[in-house]
Amino acid sequence: MSLFENTDDLLGRPLADRMRPTSLDGYIGQHHLLAEGKPLQQAISSGNPHSMILWGPPGTGKTTLGKLIAGYCDMEFITISAVLAGVKDVRAAVTRAQQLQQEQGRRTLLFVDEVHRFNKSQQDAFLPYVEDGTFTFIGATTENPSFELNNALLSRARVYVLKSLETADLRQIIDRAMDNVDLGLADRGIELAEPLRDQLAEAVDGDGRRALNLLEIVIDLADSKSQTQVDEDDLAEVLSGTLRRFDKGGEAFYDQISALHKSVRGSSPDGALYWLCRMLDGGCDPVYLMRRIVRMASEDIGNADPRGLRIALDAWESFDKLGRPEGDLAIAQAVVYLACAPKSNAVYNAFNQAMQDVRSQGSAEVPVHLRNAPTKLMKELGYGKEYRYAHHEPDAYAAGENYFPDNMQPRNYYQPVNRGLEIKIAEKLARLKALDEQANNR
Repeated sequence: MSLFENTDDLLGRPLADRMRPTSLDGYIGQHHLLAEGKPLQQAISSGNPHSMILWGPPGTGKTTLGKLIAGYCDMEFITISAVLAGVKDVRAAVTRAQQLQQEQGRRTLLFVDEVHRFNKSQQDAFLPYVEDGTFTFIGATTENPSFELNNALLSRARVYVLKSLETADLRQIIDRAMDNVDLGLADRGIELAEPLRDQLAEAVDGDGRRALNLLEIVIDLADSKSQTQVDEDDLAEVLSGTLRRFDKGGEAFYDQISALHKSVRGSSPDGALYWLCRMLDGGCDPVYLMRRIVRMASEDIGNADPRGLRIALDAWESFDKLGRPEGDLAIAQAVVYLACAPKSNAVYNAFNQAMQDVRSQGSAEVPVHLRNAPTKLMKELGYGKEYRYAHHEPDAYAAGENYFPDNMQPRNYYQPVNRGLEIKIAEKLARLKALDEQANNR
């Protein structure tokens, strides 16, 4: 028996749609969810699936899995797309599910593709019907459910994370498409050599749908040239337009900028370069990258190597003057320097602690001796009267002087680390602290 649907219009549909299996035995990938004994596998085997969110990149089998669950559990499969549908379509699906339940005693699985496209109010429309069992709900999303779905819906549905397909899985999909006569490729007499199959599997970035779409295109291209075999140039031409996954604002974007920042912080120039190139290749705005890199220079290198901030700013200026691709190298130079530089978050921590005090302690008055006295009245009021001009003091330091508000205990926010230039800074601050203690003990 064929693993695929046997319908009259099978060959009129795209290959990726024709390749959808009709049994779990034909489903490729997601072994971490469907292996024997896994919760999802057990739920399907029991015939009583629960509501769920399928979260994963494009082309990982979310829609196919939804259809298989409905078929395996003998449920009506109703699908709507949040890109095109509205509350009216949700109501129509509810009415259909209620009719099937009342007239035939048949259960319904409602599959909502791109569920994150619904706003929070639209998502609320599902809640009562999930609650009363009108349908089992499956939402498919490429975005992090924690950010895109409301808590009420998440509390009623279990989240399953689908992973990008492994190269071996993709190769299996390609082989199956090429070898199965029911799918309309094997009977065309066009071969795709083993190395080219591997190349296609590696180029599609874990996306099974993309693998099948490109496979169909390259077979059509060879067929149009009356070739009996796909040649390397044909495949290279088809693959030239493929892109790595990068959504410029979604989960993958923030994951990658996080990986770049943590690679710099972790002193891994190679890891930092990899993630930088991933983001540049994916189309990230270089200005955004430079803003983040300048921030890294202050947050993670700080005064352990103050040159890092200047190098980051110079890289930004160089990019502004050169543009792409020449300016990309200046960004790379800054990233490598920051990754290799000694690390200190002492200024970052000190700033946060000082800001916390400012926000929690109210508007303390500036001590009189620290105030400016530009007018006669201010001088008469004593503004600046007892201020000690540091340059008139021994070693240009007014030992024992207080620079905090009168009613505030002096704080020690800045604590240099034992790395880079901050070793010297710490030594100096220790000497000044000793002078303060001597002055206060007199």
